Amino acid sequence: MRCIIYGAGAVGGVIGARLHQHGHDVMLIARGAHLDALRRDGLTIESAGTRERLDIPAVGSPSEIEFRDDDAVLLTMKTQDTEAALNELRASAGTKIPVFCAQNGVENERLAARRFENVYGVTVMLPATHLEQGVVTANAANKTGMLDLGRYPEGLDETARAVAEELNASDFSVILRDRVMSWKYAKLLGNLGNSLQAACGRDGDYGEIYGQVRSEAIACYEAAGIEWARDDEVRERRDGVLGIDRSAPRREGGSSWQSLARGTGSIETDFLNGEITLLGRLHGVPTPANAALQRIAAGLVERNAEPGSMSADEVRLEIGSFTRA
Repeated sequence: MRCIIYGAGAVGGVIGARLHQHGHDVMLIARGAHLDALRRDGLTIESAGTRERLDIPAVGSPSEIEFRDDDAVLLTMKTQDTEAALNELRASAGTKIPVFCAQNGVENERLAARRFENVYGVTVMLPATHLEQGVVTANAANKTGMLDLGRYPEGLDETARAVAEELNASDFSVILRDRVMSWKYAKLLGNLGNSLQAACGRDGDYGEIYGQVRSEAIACYEAAGIEWARDDEVRERRDGVLGIDRSAPRREGGSSWQSLARGTGSIETDFLNGEITLLGRLHGVPTPANAALQRIAAGLVERNAEPGSMSADEVRLEIGSFTRA
């Protein structure tokens, strides 16, 4: 099997690097200056005090690939880039190629299933950093990450098992899930804090704000009849499997923080906190904290603001304006 990593940033770059290091066939799809660096210098991965340069084939578009019957595509871009990427992929690869959504949120699988016959969800727990062109950092200890997966909307098949086998053999921990979306909805609860971290920084005093956005989300899940893995299940899954590698460079922030730090001009908040505001509007559940974070994140991008440029009190004021509206 050849794994095509579509979106070779932090998560995609680390997955591609580990697969390549363990002898698997990999191709990367990237763009811009990052692609230029990959073509010129290869992909460099940092982890556990090591730095290794890898010669992995890299292209800028699916149209540059001669697709094979044994290909599987792992989508690893941010959700705001997914629809355009899927359209390019369909034009080049057809509709039968297996598409694995190794992405945050729950919208990517919906977008993929409109276009492709074989879609899989992947719950990504993989601390990684990409701030320098051509370089990714794996920040986890024990295993590089956890990538539980299954067919969308549910079920398992031989393709899921084959991809899981390659990932498990490449320093990832993978459990096959016949109801994988319940784990992705659980992961979404944690990702609701991404915009808070981007706004206030890693060490911001916003614990009670995160509690509010999470409570709004759970109320929406309950109103919508959505199943999600509970906190004790998630803790049990992580314990002894995933930790932070203290010898690796410090991870200053997660994916949304990194989007601001790199000045990408976009952020994923509309598909994280925005998923909750959508559910709230559909089911009559107030979501002022999640709606406020959407507006805050959009403003940060518009101003090209640095991550951590807001105080928690400023965020609270913004939430208050939504609550009074």
